[in-house]
Amino acid sequence: MSLKDRLSSIFQKFSSFEELIQHKWINFRTSFKSWVKGLVFKIIQIPFVKKLQNFNHFVQVKVFKKGQLTNHILIRYLFKDLFLYFLVSFFLFFTIFFVNQILLTVEDLLAKSAPFKDVMRVMWYSLPFIIAQSAPFATLVGFLISLGGMMTSNEILIFRASGFSFFKILTPVVILGLSISVVSFFVNDYLLPLGTVRYNQLMREIMNSTPTIELESNSVKRLDKVNVVIGEVSGNSVSDIILFDSRDEDERLIIAGDSTLTGARETGVLMRLDMKDALVFSLNKFNRHNYDVMTSEKTTLNIFDSTILGVTTRSAREMTALDLSKVLLGMKENAKNDPTQKDRLNIWTMEFHKKFALPFASIFFAFLAFSIAFLFGKHNGQILGLVVGVVLCVAYWAMQIMGQLFVVRVGLPSFWCIWLPDILVGIAGLAFLLVLIKK
Repeated sequence: MSLKDRLSSIFQKFSSFEELIQHKWINFRTSFKSWVKGLVFKIIQIPFVKKLQNFNHFVQVKVFKKGQLTNHILIRYLFKDLFLYFLVSFFLFFTIFFVNQILLTVEDLLAKSAPFKDVMRVMWYSLPFIIAQSAPFATLVGFLISLGGMMTSNEILIFRASGFSFFKILTPVVILGLSISVVSFFVNDYLLPLGTVRYNQLMREIMNSTPTIELESNSVKRLDKVNVVIGEVSGNSVSDIILFDSRDEDERLIIAGDSTLTGARETGVLMRLDMKDALVFSLNKFNRHNYDVMTSEKTTLNIFDSTILGVTTRSAREMTALDLSKVLLGMKENAKNDPTQKDRLNIWTMEFHKKFALPFASIFFAFLAFSIAFLFGKHNGQILGLVVGVVLCVAYWAMQIMGQLFVVRVGLPSFWCIWLPDILVGIAGLAFLLVLIKK
């Protein structure tokens, strides 16, 4: 066949010259790739190249841990899982305390027509208290759910197979628990006193602008050492009012008809009660035959800040641990000369220990959660962790409340009453850990 006939047959297969060139280029590229692959395969078969390849594989696996779960990855995974469940538990407890402590107060303020802006500020200033209370309990429940879930899904077996001992797994748990304690202590020691100061200032402003917020129709209220029987309340007016005042050696009974409650501008006076047609009956406790009766068309009764909001000076909750420690030093000196000050010193010392006991309970809770989860979390670890965690939180909270009552009413040493729940949690965690090691 002549060259002309061959070219003619080739062009008959393609519609254009460009299509022919494209076809030839694809064939060339395919052939070239096959040739390169063959060349690379022949080079790899050279003994020296094989040794270099084996050495590179050894470096990647042994030195750079290629294809292996490194300690860093496992530790980071453990931190993420613990922190995730801590956040979930924190929002749970935050919601519970928020509803219990804040919304009830807010509902009462709104019902008495307090300014909405001020009510929102009350909620804001109360948040440090809620955060400080929620963090330790969230640590216990969150860590129990996280570690219990790992035990149930056999993820802990992966840690153990990777060379992790129980103490090596415990280290991230304790570190995260300590971190939570430090943050919680900052909130409890700095933000909580600041929020308490602003809260009390705001409540004074609200009561000055809306004095009847403390009064409820047809109710009995105790103001300091005075019991008040309140009639019908309408706006700033009270239909009838009776006051039983018992202090020192005298007892006093004040009965009045229509009264008006207004805010006061004097320093230290929170509100003023203007009573019409008042009757005052006074008698001595030790000589009840000696009494006085007074009547007046109008009587003014000043209600001081300390009657409703407590003492006018800074309270222990309004101080940082450093400021409170300085105050305690002065109180200890006064208690040496005046034994009657010992009860007050014990109560203020209790407030000092409370600034540390609850925030740093996160460490003890983290330690206890680790031991319980590893011992009992093999089956349904997350559910078990949630149930056990909630029960322990309630028990801890009850011991804290009882400890404070024993300090205030019985006068027991504040250190043991406040720190005993933490000590018991620590002992339980250590006991479970010893059982885990033996097992």
